[in-house]
Amino acid sequence: SLLSVMGKILEKLLLKRIKLILETADIIPSHQFGFRHQHSTIHQCHRVVDTIATSLERKEYCSGAFLDVAQAFDRVWHPGLLWKLKRILPSTYYLILKSYLTDRFFQVKCGLVTSNYALARAGVPQGSILGPVLYSVYTADVPMHPNTLLYTFADDTAILASSSDPIIASTHLQTHLNILEPWAKKWRIRFNSQKCQQITFTLRRSACPPVCFNSVQLSSVSLVRYLGMYIDKRLTWNPHTRLKRLELNKRNKLLLRLIGRRSKLSLENKRLIYNCILKPTWTYGLELWGSTKRSNSQKIQTFQSKILRQITDAPFYVSNSTLHKDLNIPYITQTAKFKYRKFYESLPLCSNSLIQNLASSTIPNNPPRRLRRRWPRDLLRD
Repeated sequence: SLLSVMGKILEKLLLKRIKLILETADIIPSHQFGFRHQHSTIHQCHRVVDTIATSLERKEYCSGAFLDVAQAFDRVWHPGLLWKLKRILPSTYYLILKSYLTDRFFQVKCGLVTSNYALARAGVPQGSILGPVLYSVYTADVPMHPNTLLYTFADDTAILASSSDPIIASTHLQTHLNILEPWAKKWRIRFNSQKCQQITFTLRRSACPPVCFNSVQLSSVSLVRYLGMYIDKRLTWNPHTRLKRLELNKRNKLLLRLIGRRSKLSLENKRLIYNCILKPTWTYGLELWGSTKRSNSQKIQTFQSKILRQITDAPFYVSNSTLHKDLNIPYITQTAKFKYRKFYESLPLCSNSLIQNLASSTIPNNPPRRLRRRWPRDLLRD
């Protein structure tokens, strides 16, 4: 949406006051991590990983449903949103937001052809300051279930149910989906059932029975992508590191003329390109997958060593440790420890109890350590 400067200033003034009301009345549920201060995708993914890790240590089945909302921000029902806002906000704020949402027109331009103006009957303005908060208010009353755990980050939704019996795990998950279905229909929120997925996190060969949503059986998969993290059914992080390595190889080919051996750029500029473009590709989520076994992290470490040799045009007899030291770039394992410690130290600063629970020294409920694998918190002890 193209908004005037004065409009943006008004939005910022409104946002500050609306957020204060929402926090005081505790409107936004604690499981919603999207568009909130001191809440990130890594925090939400850490909750998911902790739940799966607890199930694996207890020899349980963890049945998960990862749901896809179709055109989430574009399909917000205006009368429903205004009804919810009227119950929460003072009348003056409500009237301003009502004027802000209603009687908005849009126009489509393709090439030299421009369409007529049409009335926007649904959706919050894309790119606006108030849009994310309005969406959070609209979905704040999403139903929960006592036998499942709900994870939401804006429109990215995951539901997990754990049990030693796979049938019970799927039953709990199906019950939650049955509650969610009429709620979505009431508020005109459309889930794309074809893109919704079910996965069973377990170390056993058998899987949980399938579940249905909107009369469609969810596709059963062994790998899901949630908030940019590839999570496999055994939580090994092997697919994540493999796919990240492929992505890094593609990006390196695109940047070869800039950071290749024949490039005329200075070494400092090459190093800057690596740190700003290539490195963020694998450092995202390193707080979680950094505890994976060495063979997985070595895929990324091999790539980094290759890039450092490439940008310095170093001969074969120069060791990797020399390259890392001279360029002041730490190894993958060192970066993982540093990032997780920094992440861990910031957890108590958040007021959300779900994030504060991540600051515990063990995974939730402290199950006996049965598996030899390492979990993210083990990075603090290395």
